[in-house]
Amino acid sequence: MKLSFLGAADAVTGSRHLLDTDSQRLLLDCGLFQGFKTLRERNWAPLGMPPQGLDAVLLSHAHLDHSGYLPALVRQGFKGPIFSTGATRQLCEVLLLDAAKLQEEDARHANRHHTSRHEKALPLYSSSDAKKALAHFVGLPRDGRLRLKDCEIRFTPVGHLLGASAIRIENGAGRSLLFSGDVGRSNDLLMPPPQQPQGAEVLLIESTYGNRLHAPEDVQARLAQIIRATLARGGSVLLPSFAVGRAQALMLVLQRLREAGELPRHVPILLDSPMAAEATEITRRNGRLLRISPRELATLDDGVTVVSKAADSLKAAVRAMGRPSIIISASGMATGGRVLNYLKTLAPGARHHIVFPGFQVGGSRGAKMVEGAREIKLQGEYVPVNAEVSHLDGFSGHADADGLMAWLRGLDRAPEQVFVVHGDPAASDALRSRIQDELGWRVRVPQHGETVSL
Repeated sequence: MKLSFLGAADAVTGSRHLLDTDSQRLLLDCGLFQGFKTLRERNWAPLGMPPQGLDAVLLSHAHLDHSGYLPALVRQGFKGPIFSTGATRQLCEVLLLDAAKLQEEDARHANRHHTSRHEKALPLYSSSDAKKALAHFVGLPRDGRLRLKDCEIRFTPVGHLLGASAIRIENGAGRSLLFSGDVGRSNDLLMPPPQQPQGAEVLLIESTYGNRLHAPEDVQARLAQIIRATLARGGSVLLPSFAVGRAQALMLVLQRLREAGELPRHVPILLDSPMAAEATEITRRNGRLLRISPRELATLDDGVTVVSKAADSLKAAVRAMGRPSIIISASGMATGGRVLNYLKTLAPGARHHIVFPGFQVGGSRGAKMVEGAREIKLQGEYVPVNAEVSHLDGFSGHADADGLMAWLRGLDRAPEQVFVVHGDPAASDALRSRIQDELGWRVRVPQHGETVSL
């Protein structure tokens, strides 16, 4: 077998790993690069192999840094199946169509206002491309087992997000590879702890939080404190949120605060993300995969106003300047979407509070604000940031460094070789060092575009 690292080898996004088993070529994940411009530009570069030569894509989960390049792959000629869990397929239908729509809107805005450096701004892919990609999805049997030619493949739940799985591949000669995907937290608000897959000779482990530990804070108590302080000074609380997973966790906590009497019932809660509303319905349909009670699942969005129309979003953003509200809006790293309406109106006001609940990719607008940026660029204009800005790490869906090490220790055997992927350089190297020193395993961080023989 040969393994090529076409993405997420020197960065935390763009998950794409090509496995050549001699009998077939399988792509593990097909994600978008996000964050710094130098990384985003890779989305426009050739994949690293002709897409027509791929036999199949094996998708660990639905987040765009793992699935978001699929429409571009299909646009370039990929004809094969995309295998995923049922929940991943349902979430991808929402995420990929929304990603295409945002790209089309951004291109139209750039062309209308002449803000592109190119003669004509183009989306990476269209809504039509996204629909064609969704037609390639093939569901798995309930046990997560699959046979492709001479390979036995097994998807094992790892928490993190509905449908998220580690993927193990064993070829006809008995050689095996295990790809962790994104490993979830043992104490996640929505998802159960990650399950332990069977070990393998070769292991790809993610390292998003490879050099960090989650703060031992009570996120419910911390969010309650932020809301009380902000409402007391007449401000609104803006929660830029990933529409899938994070928005539902935030609504769960807000409902618990209301139930405990810590959040006044007269304060409006807005969910300004049609995609988050759709994801909430998908979450309900997959309740058996969650750790919360049926009652909490049924009341997740009770008393929450869903802002459906784009025109209503603009009006709501203006109203929030004068009427204290709690707003959940996508995108989670403030890279685009309707959250920009609220940033434009709320960021200049010192009485408001912008709370980022979860990981912020370096170079993203959210990361810059968390790092203390006093102005941000929104659609070609600079907007001052006078609002209070906080980062609630406790909402992250990723295992931290100790959680990743615990997951590795739970494997039934030591691998012959470990590759640390899906992390920024500092995080990947820190996890590499811990694996080497604490477990004594052979481990290294691969380079982008590198190919190794297994």
